[in-house]
Amino acid sequence: MAKPRAERKSEPTVSKVLPMDLRVGDRLTDETGEWEIIGRPYTVNHGKTAHVRVRRVDQPDITVIRTWVAHERVSVKPASGGEGKR
Repeated sequence: MAKPRAERKSEPTVSKVLPMDLRVGDRLTDETGEWEIIGRPYTVNHGKTAHVRVRRVDQPDITVIRTWVAHERVSVKPASGGEGKR
């Protein structure tokens, strides 16, 4: 008799993407807390630096602009509506 399969939880997986591939609704976590992407990323300095507007998940009135080097990968949890579409 075959064993029943274990149920899988549909938790979003953490993936590493380039800053320009970030989408509205994605979440990232660092030492200051969990942040949600609220604006589309944009580049400056001839595409070498990427900026994106984020807000704190637990305090939505706190918004900042995060900056990365364009070739640096960022660990994010995908937005709940677009899982598996990267």
